[in-house]
Amino acid sequence: MKSLKKQRRIQVIAVAVVALVAATALIGYAMRDGINFFRAPSQVMAEPPAPTEVFRIGGLVEEGSLIRGDGEVVRFNVTDGGATVPVTFSGVLPDLFAENQGMVGTGRYINGVFEATEILAKHDETYMPKEVVDALKAQGVYKDPEG
Repeated sequence: MKSLKKQRRIQVIAVAVVALVAATALIGYAMRDGINFFRAPSQVMAEPPAPTEVFRIGGLVEEGSLIRGDGEVVRFNVTDGGATVPVTFSGVLPDLFAENQGMVGTGRYINGVFEATEILAKHDETYMPKEVVDALKAQGVYKDPEG
């Protein structure tokens, strides 16, 4: 009788472990495309990512670099003060998108150009994503908006 209870307990534990491993594997598989790493322009230029890698880039839109092309294609440069990366984006830019303002883009770095699939802009005068602030501080070009 005790042997049967012990065997049943081991079976339950084994099934629970297998279920936990399967659930972890499914979560990892589901999130593989949902995790985008943040990079500053200096990091992109120092170690260019593979063309298949999707990541986020953030910095300031360089003054005088915003060019609206034919149709919805927009070209501009993003900088962190240490390096500049050319960006192309097909779509409608956020209303608050402007030169010398913070932005974060999601996309791929292909042939020396960041091809963005999504562009996010600051949502008020003082907001800037933490990653962008940290990258600008590391380059020594961050200016505190409150003085």
